[in-house]
Amino acid sequence: MGESSFLTGFLMISNIKTIIFIALLIGTFFIVKHFEKKKVKFSTRTIYATIIGLILGVIIQLVAGLPEDPSQVDWLQEVSKWYGLFGYGFMDLLKMLVVPMVFVSIIRVIINMKEGDNLQELTFKSLGMLLGTTCLAAIIGIVVGNVMKLGVGFEATGIEAPEMREITPLVDTLRGLLPSNPVLSMADGNIVAIIIFATFLGLATNRTKKKYMDTVKPFIDLVEAFYKIIVSVAMTVIKFMPYAVVALLANTITARGLSSMISVVQFVVALYVATAILFVVHLIIIAACGLNPITYIKNAAEPLLLAFTSRSSLGTLPVTIDTLVKKHGVEEGVASFTASLGANMGMNGCAGIYPALMGITVANMAGIDKDISFYVMLLVVITISSLGIAGLPGTATMAVSVVVSGVGLGAYFPLAGGILAIDPILDMGRTMINVNGASVTSIAVGNSLGKIDKDIYNRKNTVKTEDRSA
Repeated sequence: MGESSFLTGFLMISNIKTIIFIALLIGTFFIVKHFEKKKVKFSTRTIYATIIGLILGVIIQLVAGLPEDPSQVDWLQEVSKWYGLFGYGFMDLLKMLVVPMVFVSIIRVIINMKEGDNLQELTFKSLGMLLGTTCLAAIIGIVVGNVMKLGVGFEATGIEAPEMREITPLVDTLRGLLPSNPVLSMADGNIVAIIIFATFLGLATNRTKKKYMDTVKPFIDLVEAFYKIIVSVAMTVIKFMPYAVVALLANTITARGLSSMISVVQFVVALYVATAILFVVHLIIIAACGLNPITYIKNAAEPLLLAFTSRSSLGTLPVTIDTLVKKHGVEEGVASFTASLGANMGMNGCAGIYPALMGITVANMAGIDKDISFYVMLLVVITISSLGIAGLPGTATMAVSVVVSGVGLGAYFPLAGGILAIDPILDMGRTMINVNGASVTSIAVGNSLGKIDKDIYNRKNTVKTEDRSA
């Protein structure tokens, strides 16, 4: 008994298959390392890693016999746990960087602002773009949901009712964004509160340096030094991304299974169709800025692939900012500010497309008549509730809870149980379009403020990319 609990509860290795697939994962790392030695571009290595992770996950499911519920297969849970060590461990290291990077970046932005720069304009343009694209995302979700007739003729039997998330009033949500305790805000990862606190510090530094430059200069030097150090740490962590991508994608398929998708395949298809349409809309916005959309796709590959496999907008943030600066040519200040906001509010996938599709689905399942007032209410609730949705895995459920109850369908929320069961499969596409929306917002805002270096955007980004594998 003692030996058994040691193997199953402590080591999480009680089956030869667990050992084989851990060894197989490590073997794939050697393949990724081989690509690195061959000087294959970083973004290309990440794409290869995504394909390897997908194949590995499918192989694991085939060996397990495509179980209906992978959580009931002990060795699958063990493999998932070990794969999570590599995949989610990497994401933990990235999340370690988020708070210090956002904090020091925002202070540095404001300290280095030139006389003609306008922080207010940057803030309003960023918020306007984020909320505008979320509203567009919701419209696309509503149209796709209706065209595909999601939930129509659905038999709502045998579904385990999920608990509805507790709804927080909008006033409390907005007040919660204020940093009453900056240290607690940092501990909780409340990025909007950190941005507000850093903004006050930056503005105060700017005011005082005119009179007391000698006194304030050590703080300015500290900010600059800390920024350089945190960026260096970020680069060290980011170079492990291809290895983590293999583990992350294989783990998602291992833990959730392929058969779980079959019952709600129509919803999965609808979400990815809506995501693809919104991606095209994003590219049109890029083209409207006078930039080449194809170049944008090439430049944005790394953060989009990481977002897809990790399912965390916030965890991807250091990579998003790094790519915006080094590949899209957005000024560091604008990139840090807009991307940080975009990882927490106005998230196109989690707070736009997904709640819209879910609202249509639940309404159809419940047999509710949808008139123009229903759609207007749905759009308003989605757009407003997208403020303050944190970019971590699982927060989309909160967004859905708010929206479904906001349009008066709270009593029918349990009908969504089958869809929530495969949330990680949906979350991959949602998170990718979240990050894409934040990147496009950053580029559009940067372009309108004249803060984009188009030479960097248009050049072949090989030098900087190779530095990561050094």
